[in-house]
Amino acid sequence: ALLSFFIMSMRTLPLLFLNLGGEMLYILDQRLRAQNIPGDKARRVLHDIISTMFNKNFIEELFKPQELYSKKALRTIYDRLAHASIMRLNQASMDKLYDLMTMALKYQVLLCPRPKDVLLVTFNHLDAIKGFIRDNPALVHLVDETSRQLIEVYGSLSAGEFQLIRQTLLTFFQDLHIRVSIFLKDKVQNSNGRFVLPVSGPVPWETEVPGLIRMFNHKGEEVKRAEFRHGGNYVAALKEGSFELYGDRVLKLGTNMYSVNRPVETHTSGASKNLASQTQQSLAPNPLAKEELNFLAKLMGGMEIKKPSGPEPGFRLNLFTTDEEEEQAAHTRPEELPHEVVNIQATQDQQRNQELARIMGEFEVTDQPRWSASKGDDLLAMMDEL
Repeated sequence: ALLSFFIMSMRTLPLLFLNLGGEMLYILDQRLRAQNIPGDKARRVLHDIISTMFNKNFIEELFKPQELYSKKALRTIYDRLAHASIMRLNQASMDKLYDLMTMALKYQVLLCPRPKDVLLVTFNHLDAIKGFIRDNPALVHLVDETSRQLIEVYGSLSAGEFQLIRQTLLTFFQDLHIRVSIFLKDKVQNSNGRFVLPVSGPVPWETEVPGLIRMFNHKGEEVKRAEFRHGGNYVAALKEGSFELYGDRVLKLGTNMYSVNRPVETHTSGASKNLASQTQQSLAPNPLAKEELNFLAKLMGGMEIKKPSGPEPGFRLNLFTTDEEEEQAAHTRPEELPHEVVNIQATQDQQRNQELARIMGEFEVTDQPRWSASKGDDLLAMMDEL
């Protein structure tokens, strides 16, 4: 059992990365529209991020079996990823962006009717991403190729194997209890940051509505039935979602919940504040997990952030309603505790390092904008260092 769990945990990273990336694009799209960013600039931001996220060589490395990263390492990857655009966020907005991403995916994984439906959630994200780039066939092709790899890698897994993947994802999110206004208003999250499990709606595909107990004898013959009141309002699922490249996913988890323009706030719950020490330490690299800094982390973490240049002006995106709210959030967020220093021996495998350098060249972003120095125009680094 432990071996099976380890093997499936080595297959979890692609699902985590793609779903969080999809949530990031949903949020950025909503904020770009809310702040009335010109359409050509908003389009470029999304296209730049998607182009980097679905780079062919990067996706190939992503799908290689590897351990899941710590929250800190994964956060760094998204910091780097978003720098592919002409948009910048400051630290407080980036914190809020990542909080929204992680809590949304935690909600989706927690409420999946079946473990296998984590794959449907992923397809929902990829389908929506293709909607952002429908006028760019080359990018659509990259996303479709990623969908094909998902089908190839995960399509034949058993229900038990998907359950191990789901457990790995939930373990990653277990200490996160950040309150999100959109969840609170929809009454799917409590004031302590924990989600509400529904007692109504369709049951998983090929599952009976609860309320009946069957008893069997030693020969496997049904000998008695009894009914019970389950207290819910369940119905049978009408059909199964499609696991093909195109099709009706049926499941709504993973679709864009920000398509309706409404502000989304995040608040660290009291329980989370009490666990600040534990949480901050969990963000630090594990001294025994050097493999965490594997190929993908090196690939993304090694990207050089160059000073933007070129004639096109950039812009600053704020995930808060006003600059004052953003500044207040920056001051009230708990500071990280000092982390233990981990010495990594990185002198081995020179051939691999050369290959890294070659692939990294494909992530270089040219023709970046020149920022102005004023607060209004000067774009702070979208993903500041932790």
